[in-house]
Amino acid sequence: MSKVIVFGGAGYIGSHTCKELKASGFDTVTFDSLSEGYADFVKWGDLIVGDVRNASEVMTAIEQVRPVAAIHFAAHAYVGESVRDPAKYYENNVSGSLNVVQAVQQAGNVPLVFSSSCAVYGDPGTATIDEDLPKAPINPYGRSKLMVEQILQDFSSAYDLRSVCLRYFNASGDDADGDTGEAHRDETHLIPRAILSALGKIDDFFVFGDDYDTPDGTAVRDYIHVTDLARAHVAACRYLLDGGQTDQFNVGVGHGYSVLDIVNAVSNALATEVPHQIKPRRAGDPPKLVADPAKIRRRLGFETRHSDLKNIIETAVAWHQKDWVASMASNHQRAK
Repeated sequence: MSKVIVFGGAGYIGSHTCKELKASGFDTVTFDSLSEGYADFVKWGDLIVGDVRNASEVMTAIEQVRPVAAIHFAAHAYVGESVRDPAKYYENNVSGSLNVVQAVQQAGNVPLVFSSSCAVYGDPGTATIDEDLPKAPINPYGRSKLMVEQILQDFSSAYDLRSVCLRYFNASGDDADGDTGEAHRDETHLIPRAILSALGKIDDFFVFGDDYDTPDGTAVRDYIHVTDLARAHVAACRYLLDGGQTDQFNVGVGHGYSVLDIVNAVSNALATEVPHQIKPRRAGDPPKLVADPAKIRRRLGFETRHSDLKNIIETAVAWHQKDWVASMASNHQRAK
């Protein structure tokens, strides 16, 4: 079987992608430090415990696996934390990524799919976002992603290393079979926090800003199911393995939901109120971020299949109702 090495494959999106790769006929090997991912999520291939900040560990893994392609998820991804501690983000997200990029280039230009973000656009102020809009990230997290995109473009021009950057919007939902899911060490994402609030597991669920220029005053985002994101990574792998050239693609649905839309959807799914408090806007939060996914549809033939809001919420509710999710997160904290 054709091996794909997945950096950060023990995390939320990475583990879903490993499952999708396996179902698509690839053999997967996960490389993960387990600082935020979980060994329990590595179910579709071998695990190499290592840190992308260690260049020799990355190179050794590439030499050992000899992959036909690589996918790189291993990054810190908390916007607020990136503002408070930018050094952490530049060290891991930029320096660590450079180690990965150099390793795949030195191994013979192994094609690479990079997990980028719509954060590279900043606040474009447009109804939808296409790939040609200026890149103007407004926080260190977004800047770190854009820096890696530039590294990949330069390596493509200088060394013919082919890569795809997937700029995705709000990853959401969970595996329909319950094999893997969202279990962040510090959960900051809207849908899980709304669910946890409705289940009485947290008492500090806040809605930040109700005075945006949107239909209900709360921020609007494009939510794509994580299984569709996984499918997009497989599609990008196949594109590169078929000789596709370096490119960048948005991965989203093309329409958005407000924060209160999400709160109401969770309330309906659980038939209970979602306790929440309205707080002032957070600095740097754009009022609306919605993808224009036309390019990935046209170039890769990719269409979402799982990203209607009802399915996103239902799969997320099913996952977060599992008692072992909280237990696993607790065990993870003790192991750190």
